[in-house]
Amino acid sequence: MHVIAANDLKKRGVSVFEDNLQDAPEAIITVRGQERYVVMRMEQYHYLREMELEAALMEVRRDIANGDVIRESPEAHINRISEA
Repeated sequence: MHVIAANDLKKRGVSVFEDNLQDAPEAIITVRGQERYVVMRMEQYHYLREMELEAALMEVRRDIANGDVIRESPEAHINRISEA
């Protein structure tokens, strides 16, 4: 993974991203030597977001298969979470 110093970003602007993201899906931005941020191309972001949603869907399907669900009306749900 490429590392971009914040000072380099200040000097070169966003063009530094083009250079660093050509052959890597993401790059780390460091501030005073500490890793602080990650930047990535939108395609990578969309891919990761899709994988996150797929994982959530798998978790819900597992819960349903295991019977770890509560079936109730919206009103009953509101009452139950309000009492907690």
